[in-house]
Amino acid sequence: MNKAAHPERPGHPEQRPEYASGLSRRARRPRRLLAACGSVAVLATALTACGGSSLEKEGGGSADGGSKGELVIGSAGFTESQVMAELYSKLLTKAGYETSISKLKNRELYEPALEKGEIDVVPEYAATLAEFLNAKENGPKAKPVASSDVKKTVAALEKLAKPRGLKVLPAGEAVDQNAFAVTEDFAKKNKLKTLSDLGKSGEKIKLAASDECEERPFCRPGLEKTYGIDITDIDPKGVGTTQAKEAVKDGTDQLVLTTTTDATLKDFGLVLLEDDKSLQNADNVLPVVNSKKAGGKNVSAALGKLTGVLTTEDLADLNRKVDAEREKPKDVAEAYLKDKNLL
Repeated sequence: MNKAAHPERPGHPEQRPEYASGLSRRARRPRRLLAACGSVAVLATALTACGGSSLEKEGGGSADGGSKGELVIGSAGFTESQVMAELYSKLLTKAGYETSISKLKNRELYEPALEKGEIDVVPEYAATLAEFLNAKENGPKAKPVASSDVKKTVAALEKLAKPRGLKVLPAGEAVDQNAFAVTEDFAKKNKLKTLSDLGKSGEKIKLAASDECEERPFCRPGLEKTYGIDITDIDPKGVGTTQAKEAVKDGTDQLVLTTTTDATLKDFGLVLLEDDKSLQNADNVLPVVNSKKAGGKNVSAALGKLTGVLTTEDLADLNRKVDAEREKPKDVAEAYLKDKNLL
């Protein structure tokens, strides 16, 4: 995946389950005004409230009864993004802001809204957003700027984001990127822990993935070139879908393309193989904010508390609680923050 952002990963809008088309019905209604529209103070805290397209808040007020202003957190239509938005919302509420969450369909919608200040904060993925902005700026055939090096990828993202009025906050350890899994039995039989081990095994592999895997450099071409894996065919069952994992579980396929935060692998008896040669890009989770609306140190400090403790395993567990145990994202987020002593 060192050639391009991965549009087929569930982290990318093309493949995530989508809950809404564009702004939600509630989000299309105007934000509540804090004061008269002629006030300079209002313009500083509710930039789009007067005479523009703005968003209604769904969240609560600040923890101390006062307010540093209103912030709208953007959420894409998939579980992980919704949980991250709830985490951000609760931390920013504690920091003294009035918060709301607006669900948008995909990056093509929420990124322009972030630039315009219609939303103020979004949870993002370093490599995928870097290549998204790279394509916007330099065209779809632009030379890739993301890599497996998180520092270089974030630096490239910052360079692309700044002219658009966006500020990239620090990335943490948590990463949601493409990953490949086999059954526990297959791994044990062939002594597999890494993708290199799979290549050395000489096993013929049928891969359950998306159609695009055939040509994406981080998928079939990368597995063959980087790891020497003998892929005989692509079974187009999608990325991390139930059907794809079932196909590997029952032996129809031997390998499945999923993500590092897949919460259901154990349910299918699957284990991830380590990407030991860093084929995948650094899709570390990080907040991206509108510089004018949320670029101050208070927002950065509040969200940085989460960035500093959140791990990939935590993300998978949070996803599992929502997807498998049917808990609400806001309840899962609150419980996690309390467990980490952040609320």
